Amino acid sequence: MHGPVSAAWLLVALCAATGAYCLLRMRSGVEEQRRAAGGEALMGFGMAVMAVPAAVFTPPRWAWPVYAAVFGAAALRTLWAALAAPHHLHHLVGASAMVYMSVAMAAAPPEAHHAHAGTGVPLLTGVLLVYFAGYVLLAGARLVPAAVATTGRGSAAVTGPGAGIRAGAVGWGDRPELARACRLSMGIGMVAMLMTM
Repeated sequence: MHGPVSAAWLLVALCAATGAYCLLRMRSGVEEQRRAAGGEALMGFGMAVMAVPAAVFTPPRWAWPVYAAVFGAAALRTLWAALAAPHHLHHLVGASAMVYMSVAMAAAPPEAHHAHAGTGVPLLTGVLLVYFAGYVLLAGARLVPAAVATTGRGSAAVTGPGAGIRAGAVGWGDRPELARACRLSMGIGMVAMLMTM
């Protein structure tokens, strides 16, 4: 990936922290959440490795096809899950974007890993940028706190998506807002990585 070194290190930190939290989410008692967290951990750590500045570490040429194969396998696994549950389509797009970026890095001449040599944005890169930018906006809007209405006795009643869940009723690894925050972080990371291609 190309771009300012300080921004690259921030991206590495964001993606690695997200991957680490997703590993912790794999301790959930709900199998579906464990499976999703595992895929998200792979994405987070994969993005962190890919975002390491080329001035610090340039992977050997054979690493990119291996990278593409790993995320290709993840995309196939996610495709199978998406056939049963359409909400996995976002994970499929994410894994496919990682395959695309790996193939692009493998096909680029060695000097292009250090300086952006392109004159325009390829169509697929543009489509992925629009998708992930839209996803980031939507995921950010979903994290906005629900409205709090005051009841007659002075206590507050929460309305919105989390209205049926009392505080403390769900383990911290199973909190939907934390999972959404992870996906938002990875979406932001994906936008940043695609912009540097």
